[in-house]
Amino acid sequence: MPEIANPRFLVLPEDTSTTVLTEGDGANAPAATSPASTATLAAGASPAPDRADLRPENIQDAVIRLAGNSQDGIQTAGAFLARLAGRSEHDVMTYMTIPATISGGPSIFQVRIGSGEVLSAGDEADFLVAFYQHSYQDHIGFLREGGVLLYDSDNVEPNLDDKRFVYVGVPITGLTIEALGGTAKDKGKNIFVLGLISKIFNLDAEKLKKLITEKFAGKNESVVNTALMAFQAGYAYPVGNVLTKHYRFEHIPRTSGRAQICVDGNQALAYGLIAAGVRYGAGYPITPWSSVMEVLRRELPKYGGIFVQAEDELASVSIALGCSYAGYLAVTGSAGPGISLKAEAIGWASMAEIPLIICNIQRGGPSTGLPTNVEQSDLHQAIFGSHGDSPRVVLAPSSVEDCFYIAIEAARIARKYSTPVFILSDTSLATRIEAFDEPDLPKLMQNPKPDLTPRETFKPYPIDQITQHVPPGTRILDGKYPLLAGLEHDEMGHPTGSPKLHMAMTAKRRNKLRKLAEELPMPEVYGDQEGDTLMVGWGSTYGPIHDAAKMARENGEKVGALHLRHLHPLPNGLEKIWPKFKRIVTVEMNDQGVYGYGQLATILRARYCEAKIQSFTKTDGLTFRVKEILDGVFRGRSFAARHIPRDGTAVVHTDTAPESVRSTREVVPQGVG
Repeated sequence: MPEIANPRFLVLPEDTSTTVLTEGDGANAPAATSPASTATLAAGASPAPDRADLRPENIQDAVIRLAGNSQDGIQTAGAFLARLAGRSEHDVMTYMTIPATISGGPSIFQVRIGSGEVLSAGDEADFLVAFYQHSYQDHIGFLREGGVLLYDSDNVEPNLDDKRFVYVGVPITGLTIEALGGTAKDKGKNIFVLGLISKIFNLDAEKLKKLITEKFAGKNESVVNTALMAFQAGYAYPVGNVLTKHYRFEHIPRTSGRAQICVDGNQALAYGLIAAGVRYGAGYPITPWSSVMEVLRRELPKYGGIFVQAEDELASVSIALGCSYAGYLAVTGSAGPGISLKAEAIGWASMAEIPLIICNIQRGGPSTGLPTNVEQSDLHQAIFGSHGDSPRVVLAPSSVEDCFYIAIEAARIARKYSTPVFILSDTSLATRIEAFDEPDLPKLMQNPKPDLTPRETFKPYPIDQITQHVPPGTRILDGKYPLLAGLEHDEMGHPTGSPKLHMAMTAKRRNKLRKLAEELPMPEVYGDQEGDTLMVGWGSTYGPIHDAAKMARENGEKVGALHLRHLHPLPNGLEKIWPKFKRIVTVEMNDQGVYGYGQLATILRARYCEAKIQSFTKTDGLTFRVKEILDGVFRGRSFAARHIPRDGTAVVHTDTAPESVRSTREVVPQGVG
C-alpha cells in the first residue's frame, strides 16, 4: 500500500557501530559510533520497510512536526518554514494545534513542504522535533518507521531500544542559553531549532534571516539581534557529526509565471474581502475568527474604510447592517457561539433584503466546546439557524487560496441578490499556511462606491423581480421614497399584515435563491466519472479526500471525489451524478446525528431522496488523515481498506454510542493523531 508522504529520508552515520537504515533495498550497514559529546545517534536494526522511498540528498516532499508547548514559539518557527517554502516556489501546507487554556500547554506545528502539489498536511511525520518528554511520548507514534527523531537531550530520554526510528539528540536548551547568555533561560529554542532544521535541509539561510528580521521589525532592535543569534547558533551546530546526509528539496520550475504568496486562511479571507470591495465591518473577538478582525482593522483604513470592534455580537452585526444599508457592502463574523447571538439581526437582513457577508470560522461545539479544535458542525446553523423562513446563501472555501476567492464570490452574490451570505471556514483553514499564485489584483479589485444614480421611480421589493438595494440619498425623481423594515411589507416597504402579501413576499425571498442555483457552476468529479464509490465533501476536507481517492484508485478502486463549494442553494445538476455510482459517502467533521447521517448527508438525502447517500463522520476535533478516510469509507469492502495500517488509529463504528466505540490505543487530544 503506498504511503502519502512519498519521499523518505536516508540517514547515514559518520562513524558508528550501531546498525542503521541504509539506502536501496533496506539492508543494514554497520559503522562505528562517533564520540560526539553533544549528540546521540541510534537507529533501528530492523530492515527498512519496502514502502520506504529512501533517497540521498534530493527529496521532493517532507513532513516536519514540531512538538512542544505553546509558550515555546512552536507556531512561529513553523510559520517561518512555511513562508520560506512559499518564497522558494515550493508548495506547502501546515497543521497546528494550540491549547484552549490561557496558561498554555502542549502544542504542535506540522509543515509539509513539497516540490509538487501538496493537498494534505501528511499522515505521518518524516522528521519529528520533540522539545519535552511528553512531546516525545505523545507524538512518536506519528513518526514513520525509519523517520528521524530530533530531540532536546536536556529534556527528553527516548527509548533507544525501539529500533523503528533514527534518534538524534541535541542539547537544545543548553546550547540556546550558551548562545544567548544565561538570561535567555528557555527562550529562543524555537529559533535555534529553526537554524538546525535549515542546515539539515539546506534551506536558504539568508531568506530565513530576512523573514526573521521582518517578523520582529516592529520590536526593539535587541529582539531582532537575539533571534538572529539563536538562528545562527542552530545553523552553525555541527550536525554533520550526527547526520552525514543533508537534504535538499528538488526545484521544479513553476509554469504560471506569477509570484507566490504564503498566508493562512484567515489572512487570505480578509484580503479577499478587501479585493471584493468591502470597506466596512464590525465584529467581536472570538477564537478562531479574531485574526480576520485584526487584519481588517489594520488594513481597511488604508482604503478609506474602518472596522469596528463592537461591545458584543449583536451590536457588531447591527453596525455592519447599517454600513450595508448606507450602500457599502459590509462584513461581520464570529465562530458558532457568536453566530447564534447574531441570528436575530441576520433574520432582519433576510426580511429587509440587505446585502451582508457573515464569516463563520467554525470550531468544535456546542457552546464554548473545543475553541481551538476543528469541526464542521455549523452547516445546519448557517442554513436554518433563524426564526421564520429566512433564506440565506452559504458558501464554503476548500483551501487557503479559495478563502481569498470565496470572499469575492460572496460579495458578488450579496450585491446581486441583496441577501446575507455566509462564508463557512473552519479552524483548520483559519490557521494553516499554504502557498499559491499571487492573485491578479488589477482584474479582481471591485469598486466599493455605492450607486447613487437618480431613479425615475423605484420599488424596493417588486414581487416579480429580484430586489436591488438602493442606498439612502439616492434621488427618486417621482418623489415616492421607499421604506425598509424588518416587518413584512408591500412592494414599497410599507408594513402590512396581509396574508396574501406575506405568502407572496416569502416566495419572492425564496425564489431568488432558486434563481441563483441556476447560475452556479457544477463542481467537477475528480477521478473516476462513474464507478463504485463517490466521496463527497465540503470545506477543509478537500485535500485529504482527494488524496484518499487517488490512493484508492491506485489500488484498483473505481472511486470519484466531489467537493461542494456552494452549499445553499446547491447547484442544479447534482442529481445527474448520483446514478453513476453505487455508493455515495459524505466525509464530514461533524456528528452522525440521531438518524445516522452527517449534516451535509442529511441535506443531500432530503434534497434528492437518494438512499445511496451515506456518511462517514467524526468529532475528535482533529483534521482527517488520509488513511482514516480510506478506513472509514471502505471498511471491509475493498482491497484498499484491508491494507491500511490501523495501529494507533481510532476504530469508528456506525453506532458511535460510548459502549460501542473501541480504540486500538488511547485517543489523546491536541492533534496527536
